Amino acid sequence: MTPASTEPATYAVVIPSVGRPTLQWLLDTLSAQDVDARHPGPLEVVVVDDRRGDVAPLRLSVPDTVAWTVRTVRGYGRGPAAARNRGWRAARRSGAEWIAFLDDDVELPAGWAQRLAEDLAACGPEIGATQGRIDVPLPDTRRPTDWERNTASLEDADWATADMAYRVAALEAVAGFDERFPRAYREDADLALRVRRAGWQLVRGERRITHPVRPADDLVSLRVQAGNADDALMRRLHGPDWRAAAEAPRGGFAWHAATVGALGVTAAGTAAAAGAAALGRRSGARTALAAAGTGAAAWGWLTGRFLMLRMGPGPRPGDPAFLAELSRMARTSAAIPVAAVRHKLRGRWRHRGTGPWPVPVRAVLFDRDGTLVHDVPYNGDPAKVELVPGAEEAVAAVRAAGLAVGVVSNQSGIGRGLLTRAQVDAVNARVAELLGPFDTWQLCPHAPEDRCACRKPNPGMVLAAAAELGVQPAECVLIGDIGADVEAAQAAGARSVLVPTPVTREEEVAAAPAVAATLTEAVASVLGAPTGRPAVPAGARG
Repeated sequence: MTPASTEPATYAVVIPSVGRPTLQWLLDTLSAQDVDARHPGPLEVVVVDDRRGDVAPLRLSVPDTVAWTVRTVRGYGRGPAAARNRGWRAARRSGAEWIAFLDDDVELPAGWAQRLAEDLAACGPEIGATQGRIDVPLPDTRRPTDWERNTASLEDADWATADMAYRVAALEAVAGFDERFPRAYREDADLALRVRRAGWQLVRGERRITHPVRPADDLVSLRVQAGNADDALMRRLHGPDWRAAAEAPRGGFAWHAATVGALGVTAAGTAAAAGAAALGRRSGARTALAAAGTGAAAWGWLTGRFLMLRMGPGPRPGDPAFLAELSRMARTSAAIPVAAVRHKLRGRWRHRGTGPWPVPVRAVLFDRDGTLVHDVPYNGDPAKVELVPGAEEAVAAVRAAGLAVGVVSNQSGIGRGLLTRAQVDAVNARVAELLGPFDTWQLCPHAPEDRCACRKPNPGMVLAAAAELGVQPAECVLIGDIGADVEAAQAAGARSVLVPTPVTREEEVAAAPAVAATLTEAVASVLGAPTGRPAVPAGARG
């Protein structure tokens, strides 16, 4: 192994969150860490608010004594993979060499920051990631429940992002997490596989975190079967041997498939018996009923076996938790096989044509005012249209690359009664005269108080543009000059590049995943990254 640097590594912390109360406790335990020159704290902490819809900002408390800033960016409920990408791309502007990912329901024991610094210092340039060790506290007065054991499996999980530090260069090399994984399941294993295949090594560090068991309702084990669709995506991306490559334990899907098969035999036999009886075919009815009985017996045995396997390690008769656990396990053991098979088949169908991550760019969408043309407030006069420097070359370069081009523009002057739609159309016609025809025009005529779904930062226009162009939102890049452009792209699942102007706020630049100094630089970064890798501002690489 190549010797590591003697200088302390710099890092930022990224925390995707759905607003759990545990987030504040995590920040409290992070703020309480002892740091010094040899064991520095993070350059900054980025919390990605991944709640859906129009929600109030997260209320977070951080002591004034900490040496790092804590800021929040929106994730718009697109799942932890997309949220982590949003976070690390925003955090790399701090110049951090590493990104330490933490889940919002973990606790950091005293000394975590020091151990992290030591783990990072031990990483030579060939190391792309280092994993923390996870402790899951379980009851000491009884055996753990199924859900508690499920959480405790994190202690042996490989590359779990509950505490995983990735080198920024490694994340850039593979374009981060695959955002087609919509839940906290398999997206970490997929990233680890791609980072390894890109030539990096992954190691386990010595730092530890505590991951308490979250409260859960009785049907949680049924809902987590949706992860079978992610298994189907893993197979599509990494082949039938993906479990071995990802060091993932084998699941019980074959048993679930057998259980569903037995249930199908029961249903088919019953239906056939009814049909034969209606036709007076007694012999056929007896044969069909025998098949149905065999299927029912097999289903009962398989379901009972599954129930016993789940109850065996759990609370014993006489324990206060036993009866409630038995009720949960009995109900869900009967339903889980059907749910698992349904989700696996759904995943295989949905991802039958899925290719590698990242998806290629197929369309570039431009904001109009401040991006393609100089911003003249509420302009209804085509004679006042003036292109920004490089606009003609930038749009021409996108067309020459064979990509679709479009415009998405807020035009609240219409809703405010300051402009007519005809005036806006005349201005757009002048823009097209100067830059050539666009494949789609999307504009929002509403005033802010209308609370429409199309006005940026809402995703409506981006989604409509993608639909009209026949591409997926992830295949689009939106180039704009203010944070609303970036947020609209993020909410829609598209990529973005921010080109700041004098009206762009500093916090908008800080939150943007990708920033370019000029429009031509923004387009060059898109065209120069056929893998879809976002633009990186000068000096931001670790």
